Amino acid sequence: MKKAHLDIIDPIHDFVRVNSNELKIIDTPIFQRLRRIRQLSGAHLIYPGAQHTRFEHSLGVMHMASMAGHVLHEKGIVSSDNIQNLRFAGLLHDIGHGPFSHLFEELLQKRKMSHEDIGRDIILKTQIGDLISANGFNKKFITELAFGDSKFQFMNEIISGALSADIMDYLLRDGYFTGAEHAKIDHNRLTYSLDVYKNKLALEKSALVNFETMMISRYQMFKAVYFHKTVRAGEVMLLESMYLAEEELGLSSTSLNEYLKLTDEVILSKLLNLPERNSKLRIAKKIATDYLNRNLFKSVFEVSVTGNAITKKRMQSIREEVSKKSKVDINEIFVDSSNTPSIPLTPSKKESKSIIILERDGVKATAKEIPISDIRLVSVMSGFMKILRVYTPANNRKKVEIAAKSILNDLK
Repeated sequence: MKKAHLDIIDPIHDFVRVNSNELKIIDTPIFQRLRRIRQLSGAHLIYPGAQHTRFEHSLGVMHMASMAGHVLHEKGIVSSDNIQNLRFAGLLHDIGHGPFSHLFEELLQKRKMSHEDIGRDIILKTQIGDLISANGFNKKFITELAFGDSKFQFMNEIISGALSADIMDYLLRDGYFTGAEHAKIDHNRLTYSLDVYKNKLALEKSALVNFETMMISRYQMFKAVYFHKTVRAGEVMLLESMYLAEEELGLSSTSLNEYLKLTDEVILSKLLNLPERNSKLRIAKKIATDYLNRNLFKSVFEVSVTGNAITKKRMQSIREEVSKKSKVDINEIFVDSSNTPSIPLTPSKKESKSIIILERDGVKATAKEIPISDIRLVSVMSGFMKILRVYTPANNRKKVEIAAKSILNDLK
């Protein structure tokens, strides 16, 4: 008898079970492309094990969303069909990512687009959506669910947000493959403690300590891995090379069909093979070559900044000032501002300000929405992590360091 499912061995979840409807989507070239987009872009240059991709993360989010769906199904909240909708949404939540994951997002901003916008088009306008519809499911609803737009707020929050399948999978997966010891979370306890109150995802009070641990783990992963100064050096190089080559390669203006051909290696190959007909392209090609050979920029100045995010205009102004003072070509000075909310955003991309806690007394449950600021350990981290760094090639290190310190030492 033919099996109705496939069990995929996974180092994070042991086994991820995939049904035949999902397997048809996974086997499409569109989805297989995610195997060639690393989850952490250039982090493998610093953490050699970080070779994992958007492909296995997407399977993991599907698995975690399914677990949450089954927990809520047992509580009479989610139907069997909506468990499958959650699985499809988890599987496809990253389908629109471009090469080097979030780095390519900065190029897409030129078109005022995001990977979510492209993801919507992929589900609605390609064979992915056709396969969903052929199996009797609503591709429009799944698109809304995958990108936080459905009317079921708690289902949106299962896919993305402070208690989401997304954060639980990427923390565990990134921690495992980088070898970082920070991402230790009890995802089973958190998932089995989920509930719903007034259309919002809620958590049983007994699991509040596990939520605190997850928020602290996320904060530490940003400091130790995602915003690591050398990880960011590689990413700054990739971004600069792509920006300089944008006019030549038209990276942000491709059609959907052309976009779906782009992967990490395709873009890197394009950058390494740029024609050297002008200084912009020569610099772009050199930076890409240095990146390939791990001849990375050096961080010569770093400061944690409070207050508002540093604008691109201000970053360019700093670049010009440091160039002038150090007498180093501006094309060899790079200012990076890493900026992310310490607490995950809601599906609507707003800062999470509260969490709903359920306290049970026998069969009776009392719900209370508590501000994040009332959770002492989490409140300390609320706001934004903002780090400003100045980078330059190794041969300019001392001159740029002296100039940057004299200009930026008072920046707080």
